[in-house]
Amino acid sequence: MAASCYGMLSISSENEIKETAAAPPKPTPPPKPKVSTSFSDVLAFSGPGPERINGRLAMIGFVTAMGVELANGQDIFAQIQNGGVPLFLGTSVLLSLASLIPLFKGVTVESKSGQLMTSDAELWNGRFAMLGLVALAFTEFVKGGALV
Repeated sequence: MAASCYGMLSISSENEIKETAAAPPKPTPPPKPKVSTSFSDVLAFSGPGPERINGRLAMIGFVTAMGVELANGQDIFAQIQNGGVPLFLGTSVLLSLASLIPLFKGVTVESKSGQLMTSDAELWNGRFAMLGLVALAFTEFVKGGALV
């Protein structure tokens, strides 16, 4: 028998040459990098925690600020003065813990990404929400009242 790079050649009893297809060897996938679960790595400046948590808080904060402004006509500064600080602190603690627990268990956000809801989309939405909150506060400060 002779081997080629695409298949196997075999000679039958009647001196006929037949080529049988052999599957090319599958390359072994590279091993997944080990995710660090140490406190200093998760909360490092370039770690997976800070921007994701801040983005999630900004998304909730922007939607909440706009919703309360549409419902009550209060600007963002009036919302903070009328009991917004305890709600902000409670939401911050709850959302931070909910975001950190999977990271400390070694679960990556990329591993939970789908085709539509990706981890990159979440980061960009968080970034835009952070900009939106700053723009809302600045506009209301300059205007002297609620945006809507």
